[in-house]
Amino acid sequence: MATFATSDQLLVIIDPVARQTDGESVRIAKDVLSAGAAAKVCLPEDPEEFARALGRRGSRRPVVIGDDRALVRAVTLLHRRRELAGCALSVVPVGDSALAESLGVPGGTVAAARAVLEGAERRLDLLVDDSDGVVLGALGIPPAPVRAAGGSEPVPAVSGGPWYRSLVRTLATRPARPTRLSAVPAPGTRLRVEVDGRTVVDLDQPVEAVSVAPGPGGVASVEVRPLSVGAEATPLLASGRTVTVIGEAFRYRADAAVSGPVRRRTWRVAEGAWRLTLPAVH
Repeated sequence: MATFATSDQLLVIIDPVARQTDGESVRIAKDVLSAGAAAKVCLPEDPEEFARALGRRGSRRPVVIGDDRALVRAVTLLHRRRELAGCALSVVPVGDSALAESLGVPGGTVAAARAVLEGAERRLDLLVDDSDGVVLGALGIPPAPVRAAGGSEPVPAVSGGPWYRSLVRTLATRPARPTRLSAVPAPGTRLRVEVDGRTVVDLDQPVEAVSVAPGPGGVASVEVRPLSVGAEATPLLASGRTVTVIGEAFRYRADAAVSGPVRRRTWRVAEGAWRLTLPAVH
């Protein structure tokens, strides 16, 4: 891992959602960063301005102050510009931060800002799909049910691997945004799941859930939970560099967003594809 000097120049991009939802945390993060390094602060008003600010970073180290969606947006932009490998990102979470924290970013504003100044960059794997989308943490099929805004019902966890279930449980404690998608699946989704060309489950076996996450060593960890009547079915586990899911139109949750419906999607592991600044290990 490479460490950074506080003399590095920073480009601090403050996501507009963070400014609207928690201006005090944004102010604290900006003050800590500005006190520790030469920082240029950008206040984009929309995703287009966010993209322009990131594209004009020059030699400055980009720091995103915002939630998980802002982090994914930054990684996606750099990936699609083929600039991801050469750019070390930093993030100070403000708002939903389950993904960032699962990657090792401190949850507290001050601790996260200090990690930007004193931390080290770490190369991480991600998943890239055949529509050029990226997944930093985990994806789940079907997506976790989402409660309506203001609703009192909790979001139930989706069956899946321990890492994915932990992420979904954390997301369930965050305020939900309204969605126009129906995220409650019909019982038993029929999917063919292939890992490196080998069929793990076929269309004749309804499944309760599928979870995929980048694992160590440039492979994806896959868990398929067959639909069971009565006793809980034993999950099917697999790992590989390429995962393909085929079936009737299905939606999936990738990190903090729901995508689809699609009939086929392939994800491949991009090993060490991006760099994130995390607290230095002494």
